[in-house]
Amino acid sequence: MQYEITLPAGYDMTIIRERVATRGHALDDRAGLGLKAYLVRERGVAGSPVNQYAPFYLWNDPGRMGEFLVGGGGFQGIVADFGRPVVRHWTGLAAEAGQARETRPRAASRRLTELPATAGLEDQVTAALAELRDLGRAGGLHTAALAVDPHHWRLLTFALWEREVPGAYADAERYEVLHLSAPGLAHLPMGRAW
Repeated sequence: MQYEITLPAGYDMTIIRERVATRGHALDDRAGLGLKAYLVRERGVAGSPVNQYAPFYLWNDPGRMGEFLVGGGGFQGIVADFGRPVVRHWTGLAAEAGQARETRPRAASRRLTELPATAGLEDQVTAALAELRDLGRAGGLHTAALAVDPHHWRLLTFALWEREVPGAYADAERYEVLHLSAPGLAHLPMGRAW
């Protein structure tokens, strides 16, 4: 799941950095959470057209995701400070642990890929799964995940990187990771989800 809070062009992003520094550890032991990457993009940096705070979550337990959103324990702070953002959520298809899994990731990438109705869905997903397996062997990769949005029929490829997003993924949206809460990282299922 991910929500994006797009901020004004002149917004002082140190406010977000301080917010994460003081509040980011609150989910370091959250039950049901695989990981939460506290992500930012800054206008004019790494090709970003916007200032944005865009946390990304991988949940081990979708019920706990629902509890987080409506039952308290974190999301209400976002709502109180920024209003209620649209929360995107996807169905997980696969995940890969990278060689840099034991490091603190500093960068992330997100790529959305359309799934045209004119091509076979199973073939498109099979190709994306093969790409994810290849991505799992990329130098500097911490974790990568593949998911599907069946409402818009798009695939999501999300990756955390030890230092920076490699040039081969320059077409992806790139983020800086301010903090990683990963209480259930070891319990995230790796490989294909079915």
